[in-house]
Amino acid sequence: MTARPTVRTYPFGVSLTAIAASVLLLAACTGKDQNAAGAPPGGMPALPVAVLEMQPTKVETSVEAVAQTEGAREVEVRARVGGILMKRLYEEGAAVKAGQPLFQIDREPLEVAVAQARAQLGETRARVEQTLREAARLKALLAQQAISQREYDTASSDNAVAQAAVQAAQATLRQAELNLSWSTVTAPVAGVTGRAVVSEGTLVAAGGTTLLTTVVQLNPMWVRFSIAQNELATAMPDGRFKPQAIRGVELILPDGSTYPVRGKLNFAASQVSPTLGTIQLRGEFPNPDGALLPGQFVRARLLTGERDGVFKVPQHAVMQTDKGPVVMLAGADNKVEPRPVKTGQWSGKDWVILGGLKAGDKVIVDNLIKARPGAPIAPHAAGEGPGAPAAKPAAAAPATPAKG
Repeated sequence: MTARPTVRTYPFGVSLTAIAASVLLLAACTGKDQNAAGAPPGGMPALPVAVLEMQPTKVETSVEAVAQTEGAREVEVRARVGGILMKRLYEEGAAVKAGQPLFQIDREPLEVAVAQARAQLGETRARVEQTLREAARLKALLAQQAISQREYDTASSDNAVAQAAVQAAQATLRQAELNLSWSTVTAPVAGVTGRAVVSEGTLVAAGGTTLLTTVVQLNPMWVRFSIAQNELATAMPDGRFKPQAIRGVELILPDGSTYPVRGKLNFAASQVSPTLGTIQLRGEFPNPDGALLPGQFVRARLLTGERDGVFKVPQHAVMQTDKGPVVMLAGADNKVEPRPVKTGQWSGKDWVILGGLKAGDKVIVDNLIKARPGAPIAPHAAGEGPGAPAAKPAAAAPATPAKG
């Protein structure tokens, strides 16, 4: 006996035959709707895409590198004289002026040394007066031939030695007074202070061996970076790096924003690093409000010149392939046309296109995943949605139920 074919049923008693018939009917209706909407007969519907019409423009050429900020002056504050550190006279992390007192070292031993030096100076001066009187007395006796020439010469030499001792005593007094003045450690430059490395009661060594704190000048701020020699040569208009031809330096902060004030190049090394092939550079930026701090890692953009007749394309519209960068164009027949391009550097959120495009080309800037080469498209200007006039009645539709 021949087995009868089984018909699997789904809930509500719907058979596969009925489902298939419904699918065919729906496909036929959909095809009619698509043909009515203007899709190619027997093909896929036109994909709506936004396009950007290319026009040549002028951009600044630049090259970027990782950089680090540093104060224009970063000074280590050390004691010139030894003694017990008695007091800290500043607030850590506060701004100070040049010459402002920072630390006080015990003055008493230094005041004693000044007093001793003054006493020594007075003694030597008295000695000079004594030798002068003796030389004058012997000179009169020599004129009377009462003494020998040798005795007078000895007296004159004693006077010269006493005068030299006065000069030495004056120098000793001056050094003692300097040491006393150095007991108050002052800020060598204006800037922002660091933390105190030593605390009160510490014995400070003489000769500057003990670091007390640091003072950093924040305005202006310097930025150090290095760029490969070949990158610099490529970015320069004539292919040669000339520091005087640099138009300025821009700073890209860690959050991606650009520092509002453009800086200048204030140093370029005269030789290339033999190990890395880079040139050391330094930019200078005004920093009146202290927005930049030393030690920050930023990006420095060296502005090397201008390039005319180039195009700007949004970064997301440039696709990287194994054969190089490619953009998708809306062709004359409203089909996707891939176009290889030559890219330069970034300009904000755009790629600078050096070759491969011409004025009037329409670059597709959205729906790029669905835009296959040769596929039909319905282009519209970027920022304008497709079918905007037809969308107005649909927008008013939700208001109808609200009236009831």
